Amino acid sequence: MTTRPLLLTFIPLAYLVGSIPFGLIVGLAKGVDPRTAGSGNIGATNVARLLGRKFFFLVFFLDMLKSMVPMMIASAIVHRLPPEQRDAQIYLLWLLVGFAAVLGHMFSVFLKFKGGKGVATSAGVMLGLYPYFTLPGVIALAVFMVVFYIWRYISLGSIVAAITVPISYLGIGLARGWPVFGSQLPLLVFAILMAALIIVKHRTNIARLRAGTENRFGVKPAPATAAAVPESPKEAA
Repeated sequence: MTTRPLLLTFIPLAYLVGSIPFGLIVGLAKGVDPRTAGSGNIGATNVARLLGRKFFFLVFFLDMLKSMVPMMIASAIVHRLPPEQRDAQIYLLWLLVGFAAVLGHMFSVFLKFKGGKGVATSAGVMLGLYPYFTLPGVIALAVFMVVFYIWRYISLGSIVAAITVPISYLGIGLARGWPVFGSQLPLLVFAILMAALIIVKHRTNIARLRAGTENRFGVKPAPATAAAVPESPKEAA
């Protein structure tokens, strides 16, 4: 099977893998349903609030893997072609594998098309799209850590990191002579689109940040039996 049909095959598979609600699975395994406790979100932050901080890293890592693994497989397929044979369609199909995984996380088929905010899954796409998004992804992660360390807002760190990706990709691409406005234009458009989606998913967080009512990370976890409350501005994963 040639490159294009293989990538096309992986797109729906990536959506199904991305739809796996690891936050819900982990929560139910510990006797807590994150959909009906805390903020009602299945993301890593709500799971951490309900079960402890170590579960943040577990769920975040699993959510990242479910996009990174399909992207790494797609990368292996694409890298069978020399760079001069990779046209815009190849890059677009490659990206659609990752985009499908992110959409699966945000709109899971297993949760009636509801889900998380796509930060961890988007990070997996960045790291798996080697080499074009790998360094921008690392830079975005560093930016997230700095913003979070200073202000202790996961949502703010996620938003700033998302904006960092297209900017850093453009800068690195131009410096390295990549055809960022040629055959790799889909990569730039994708980076901008993902940043926009993440920002839209955080629109309530932005409103609370502006109002000064955003909760900082480290607030005492809500009791596991508590009813779901309006979405917490911390929910970023």
